[in-house]
Amino acid sequence: MNSPFLNRLHSPESPVLVFDGAMGTNLQVQNLTAEDFGGAEYEGCNEYLIHTKPEAVAIVHRGFLEAGADVIETDTFGGTSIVLAEYDLADQAYYLNKTAAELAKSVAQEYSTPEKPRFVAGSMGPGTKLPTLGHIDFDTLKNAYVEQAEGLYDGGVDLLIVETCQDVLQIKAALNGIEEVFKKKGDRLPLMVSITVEVMGTMLVGTEIGAALSILEPYPIDILGLNCATGPDKMKEHIKYLSENSPFIVSCIPNAGLPENVGGQAHYKLTPMELRMALMHFVEDLGVQIVGGCCGTRPAHIQQLAEMTANLKPKERHPHYEPSAASIYSTQPYL
Repeated sequence: MNSPFLNRLHSPESPVLVFDGAMGTNLQVQNLTAEDFGGAEYEGCNEYLIHTKPEAVAIVHRGFLEAGADVIETDTFGGTSIVLAEYDLADQAYYLNKTAAELAKSVAQEYSTPEKPRFVAGSMGPGTKLPTLGHIDFDTLKNAYVEQAEGLYDGGVDLLIVETCQDVLQIKAALNGIEEVFKKKGDRLPLMVSITVEVMGTMLVGTEIGAALSILEPYPIDILGLNCATGPDKMKEHIKYLSENSPFIVSCIPNAGLPENVGGQAHYKLTPMELRMALMHFVEDLGVQIVGGCCGTRPAHIQQLAEMTANLKPKERHPHYEPSAASIYSTQPYL
């Protein structure tokens, strides 16, 4: 695997990369109509906009690239056939993922320069059915990820990100599906896994951060971090754990704080400067090398992160990973 993305990430000139912000938030502010989605039956299926109104997705991509993002994510968070089936679009999964990747790559290339190359991450979300809770069987979920990963790969993404992970079995299904695609293609892409730790301090199904690391350590991933659920303040303890223990590059992509219900709409109140200051601490003190924004983050948030990281060096990490066994909930060192 010859990866310009990993080469950039490991280069001494630019060791901190900035991902984009929230796709959904920035589509929502465009006040799209049912017609834009292709009809009332598809309203809310952001992934279908790739087919019905791709310019709306391109607007989001351009906004983040103009703000200085190094990496934009494809509009494929809910792009598995399992999620698309809720809109009778399961048979469109490969097409929508490939087309989304091609669109993002095309827009990224408009902004990419030798001094500041821009990259595209293929977004693979958790879906709506978790295997640990008995919603779906492992093989069915894995096969859906195979189809999604192949579409993203064929569309030309620079890396794959399995994100907003709430269930370690879901992560395993995704990673096993991705490995099938890599084997078929005879090549690999960089792999990033981003888990979601809820306010109560564990993943949704009850998994502690240490157990998640123990379970994922044997997999050939490049980056492991956190995204979504909370603002950066409630991520600090878990990012610190990864900084001290994880053999992988650490990422942090928080929401713009915890959402508040304002007039029936989710409102995120963390300002761009507040996000900047919080993530600056994570870079300088905890060695985080990838930052970005999740729910509620706009181009103004990403602009602050891009300005912050322009001359910012992450703390050098010396992680000590202790081989361990893990249940779905907790971890236990072998010795």
